[in-house]
Amino acid sequence: MTLHLWQGYGIELEYMIVDRKSLAVRPIADELLKSVTGDYTADYEHGPAAWSNELVLHVVELKTNGPAPELETLPEMFQAEVAEVNTRLEAHDACLLPGGMHPFFDPMTETKIWPHEYNAVYETYNRIFDCRGHGWSNLQSTHINLPFANDEEFGRLHAAVRYLLPFLPGLAASSPVADGKLAPALDYRLVQYAQNSARIPSATGKVIPENWYTKDEYYREILHKIWADTAPHDPEGNLEGEYANARGAIARFDRMAVEIRVLDIQECPEADIAIAAVIKSALQALAEERWLTLEQLQAVGVDPLSELFKRVCVTGETTVIHDREYLRGLGVEAESATVGEVWDSLIDSTMPAGGKARKRWRGTLAHIRGKGTLATRIRRAAGTDPTRERLQAIYFELARCLREGELFDPAAI
Repeated sequence: MTLHLWQGYGIELEYMIVDRKSLAVRPIADELLKSVTGDYTADYEHGPAAWSNELVLHVVELKTNGPAPELETLPEMFQAEVAEVNTRLEAHDACLLPGGMHPFFDPMTETKIWPHEYNAVYETYNRIFDCRGHGWSNLQSTHINLPFANDEEFGRLHAAVRYLLPFLPGLAASSPVADGKLAPALDYRLVQYAQNSARIPSATGKVIPENWYTKDEYYREILHKIWADTAPHDPEGNLEGEYANARGAIARFDRMAVEIRVLDIQECPEADIAIAAVIKSALQALAEERWLTLEQLQAVGVDPLSELFKRVCVTGETTVIHDREYLRGLGVEAESATVGEVWDSLIDSTMPAGGKARKRWRGTLAHIRGKGTLATRIRRAAGTDPTRERLQAIYFELARCLREGELFDPAAI
């Protein structure tokens, strides 16, 4: 079935599997999937939801089983899946942990690659890039898949996604801790992610995708170049798929969707889907040319977007934007504004008061904007020089938030 813009939503949520008493990662995703399928399979379909493996054994992905027609029912659906997974993990004295990065994980010694179905692809990645690094084995994210029906719709959607992408860490950063200490960025996952394909730079590019707006252009200018660069390291052709593209948003013509990949996983599905809802509303306004014509939107180059993205990864919602024309393209008439102020404006202008979307997500978005991104809240709870015990207390509370479906409040620690 062909879906047009805004007619479906594919959501993927990645969680770490950890020990319930110590929070140490537990590489048992294969055992979890075997407990429901009877074999070491990569996927499990569970009605409107599905579970699947990832690159490493301590991560499991929960996702919509195909595109969902609306976002409003998804928090409850995902929360039920979290409960089911946690119940099954009890037999291993383990549970799910949210957050974009594990605070204590040592990728050099604890990385274990998925050894079953599709292992050839994962081992190829490991051979080329050495996946024993935070940028490969310690990055849990939320992915949003948005459909398009043809080149014209792809051109609109891709242009809108590119324009908004640098602002997303200012709403969804949740990775301010790594290696047992505060990291030098609120979204340290994305800092690491940007470096993970250094051996073959074309795979990630500058994270912000280039301005190509048809399938033929995209294949010629992005995918064919990636495959050509990986070919000398991949004689079997294991990476000759659209998944070899590691940009922050990628075109998946195999499923006719753009997949947004720069969102850190939040503390509970309610937060993830609320963030997805306002992103959808903002992208729709951009794609419908509310503030810029399509020609203007598509003309924006990679470099200014990439430089802004890097800054927002470090300082999140407090990042100040001084580019008046860029702000105007998001409906903000000001000489300068913080990323957080831009999000306040987008929520107000694209999710009007009294509307169905605003009512459903009002409380959650008010919590995120009022108390800060999850990364900001974690830092506030941690203080300036947190002990391991303090960080453990915070992440135990995050595991509880996920289990109970509650938003994280630093005052609770």
